[in-house]
Formats: sequence, structure tokens, C-alpha cells
Amino acid sequence: MMHQQGSLMPPILGDVFCQCRPGDPADPRAAAGGGGGHDPANVRPSAPFTGQRTGDYMDLRHASNYCCDICGGPEQEHRFKVLFQVLDVNGDGGICINDLTIGLKKLGVHRTEHELMKIVKAGDKDLDGQLDFYEFVHYLKDHEKKLRLVFKSLDKKNDGRIDSQEIMQSLCDLGVHISEEQADQILKSMDKNGTMTIDWNEWRDYHLLHPADNIPEIILYWKHSTIFDVGESLIVPDEFTVEEKKTGMLWRLLVAGGGAGAVSRTCTAPLDRLKVLMQVHASKRNSMHIASGFLHMIREGGVRSLWRGNGMNVIKIAPESAIKFMAYEQIKRLIGSKQETLGIPERFVAGSLAGAIAQSSIYPMEVLKTRLALGKTGQYTGILDCAKRILKKEGVAAFYKGYVPNMLGIIPYAGIDLAVYETLKNSWLQRFATDSADPGVFVLLACGTMSSTCGQLASYPLALVRTRMQGQATDGGPQMTMTTLFKHIVKTEGALGLYRGLAPNFMKVIPSVSISYVVYEYLKKTLGVQSK
Repeated sequence: MMHQQGSLMPPILGDVFCQCRPGDPADPRAAAGGGGGHDPANVRPSAPFTGQRTGDYMDLRHASNYCCDICGGPEQEHRFKVLFQVLDVNGDGGICINDLTIGLKKLGVHRTEHELMKIVKAGDKDLDGQLDFYEFVHYLKDHEKKLRLVFKSLDKKNDGRIDSQEIMQSLCDLGVHISEEQADQILKSMDKNGTMTIDWNEWRDYHLLHPADNIPEIILYWKHSTIFDVGESLIVPDEFTVEEKKTGMLWRLLVAGGGAGAVSRTCTAPLDRLKVLMQVHASKRNSMHIASGFLHMIREGGVRSLWRGNGMNVIKIAPESAIKFMAYEQIKRLIGSKQETLGIPERFVAGSLAGAIAQSSIYPMEVLKTRLALGKTGQYTGILDCAKRILKKEGVAAFYKGYVPNMLGIIPYAGIDLAVYETLKNSWLQRFATDSADPGVFVLLACGTMSSTCGQLASYPLALVRTRMQGQATDGGPQMTMTTLFKHIVKTEGALGLYRGLAPNFMKVIPSVSISYVVYEYLKKTLGVQSK
């Protein structure tokens, strides 16, 4: 059965025949595993597939109902062995991109070279450019598991079949609206028995050798997980669907995220100011710790002083978020990706560049926040007074002190944050996702918190150097460059000196994430955004 665009499914498994069994499932020889003119004793399960796909061989669909007594494995292993035989075109025990291209074309299945490269790259554990049988099986088992999760999420009626209404509803949940005619077309592309419904076998066979980068349910549940605010400005922006952008839902989500960030930063502002004081003033001679730091702030300026600098920290959320998002969207277009969701390397590059652009635009606000947090009671009457004094005494260049280490800090933060988050997500899906890919709130919070914490840990020395440079005023004291300051800190305080203030920084991560999540969900409901 050859594939006809828009009507019949690509017969990845449905048209692959096993050498071990006869063609007619009703043939009594099927039970014995012989017949069809082949001696079972001479058939090796690892031998390359050399026969013609005719009635002499059994359609692999029927092999899924029992164990193969010749291949010696359960039905899933049996299917994998036969499929491997078919795709191993040159019979060398490995499947490369060329093998996939030729083998799939013979089956009437068409995949782009980019898609085939993704398949090989995803399964190639020993990095030899091809998949041996065990790598092939590992890839297919992993992929089948993800496909089963998606199938169950689409099967709204839980009857083991997907119809056009369920397809429409699932896409609608993703923010994509299609007509019933379009849903029928999607259905027909997978429906090989004319029932206008798709069972698990049809779904699996259609999607089995298609890269799993854009599985809808996984995107649905994990897409907005990075909205949680941890008080850092280096995080990679979220991705939004076309529907969210067209309907204005995007801006409501951004407003909800900004509001959640403002509340969470305000609630954790005392810890944030303590971190800045410890980064700049703590040393071996002045061993400021958490308790003494809080006492110092309260004695010097009262309880209100705990929130000094928080106003600027909140004000800069809106412009930074807007600039970062717009830059991210433009960079995605320049990269040339037609996918709604980028891969991890593309997200890292686009996110890092967008973060650099946004930080460059609002960096003077960062300097003002640091100066206000370090200021003594009565030193500045407000944000404008602080800005005027810096401009008058130190010039425009003072507003970009610490700029270089700040830009450099984006790379380890964004890279490690993304890598850890994806690793934790995939680990959870592998171990615990049985009936649904929905991880639940606590898993998302845990993954987001852990990934952000690892990112902060990697970039913290650069953040500390940045803060010290921001706090340097031209009052007769030495003005150090980034490298000079690094050497000075290591020489006078040791390597641990690069991590001053780390404790209060980590103490605020969990409350920041928790508060931002609660406020974010509340604001979404208030703004009329339906939670998925």
C-alpha cells in the first residue's frame, strides 16, 4: 500500500513483512512459524531484509498479536527487528541517514534530510553517525512511549480511538483553531481502514519514524514553565503560539508575568538587598552574615530600609520583559526557523542575544538599583536624585559600570538553566509519565527552581564582580576593571570570596518562585486567561 498524500498513511510498519511467518494470518502454518517457501531454521533475526514485500511474508500488523517463536522476542521486539532489517539497506548492521532515506522511500514514506538527521542524532549514543540495533530499539521505545502519551491526551473520550472532534478540541487547547474539514484531512492522512477514526496502531505506525521535537502535549504542559520570577534578568524568554499573539492573549500573559515578578521581588527584597551588601562589603575582616546583615540594615535605617532599591527593581521589569520578548521574536526570524518552538541550541542563542539586548537597554536601571541598595539613610531622596548625582559626579559612563561581566554572565546562566531544565523534564517523562505528560504544579516548580539555581551558581562570580563595579563611586577610591577586580578578590579573600552573598541569594529562590506562581495564576484568571 503506497502512500498517497492526504489520504493513506505512510506504511512504516503496516507494509513491512516478516521473513519468519507466512503471509496469510489464517494459514495454519502461521502457528508453527513456517511456510511461504522459507525454512525457519535458516532465518536469522539479525539478517538483513532481502526478500520482496509480497504475500510470501506476513504483514507485521498481525505479528503484534503474539510473540514470534522464530525471532524469539515479544511483539514489540519482533516489530523492531523486522523494521531494522528493512531499513538496514546495505546490511552492515547499522542504519545511517542514507539507509533511512532509501529504506523509507521504498516504504512510501518521505522525510526531509533534516528530520532524518534528527532521528539519527537522537539515537546515536556512541556518536558513530549511525544507529546499531540496540540504539535503534532504544530510540523507538523512547519515541513510542512519548507517542502513547500524546495519543492518550488526544483520546478525550477514552475509547481507544481519536476522531475529528477530538483533534479539533486538542488543537484548540494548544491555541490553534481549525475547521472540521481540516480535521478530517488530518484524520484521513492516518486512517488506513476507512473508519474515520485512528486507533493506537494507526497513530503509532504513522508517527514512529518522525522526530519527536514538537509533540503537542509535552509542549502544552511545559511551555510556560519559565514564567516564574526568581529576581534574575538573564532567563530565556517563553515561546507563545500564533493564536496567543493574534488574540492579544500574549500581552495579558506578559502583564501577568510582570505583575507576578513585581510582587515576588517586593516580598523577597530584604534578602536581595542583603545579598548586594554582602557582595560589596563582606570580606575576611568584615565577615557579614545573614543575621548581622539584617541587624545592620535595621539599625542604620529602620525596617523600611530593608526595601531600599526595590522600587527600581520593580520598575525595570516591564521595559526589560517587553524588549527581551520583541528581540527574541526578531532573532527567531533571523535564525530562519519556521517552527513555533525552537530547539535547545536555537533557544540558547536567541535567548542569550535577546537577553543581551534587553540588558543593554535597561542597564542604567541596574546601576541605580545597586547604588540605592548600597546607599545610606538620607543619602538620596529618590531615584531621580540618585541618577542626577551619579551623572554630575561620574558622568554617563558610570551608568554602564560592570556591563562586561553582566553580559558574560548571561551565557552560563541561560545555557545551564536550559540544559538542566530539559534534562529534568526528560528524566521525569522517562520515569514517571505513564498515562499523562502533565507533570503537575510541584514538578514544574521543582524543575524551574533547580534549573535557575544551577544557572545562578554558574554565573554568580560574574554577578558579584558586576555588583562591585556598579557600586564603585569616584570618591577617591580605586577604580578597578573586571580582570583586576577578579584577581583582587581571589588574592585577598580566596576563591570563596567570589561567592559572597550566595546564601541570601539562594534563600530567596524558593519563595520567589512560589509567590510568583500563585500571583501569576491569580492575575491570569483576573485578566481572563484560561489556564491549560
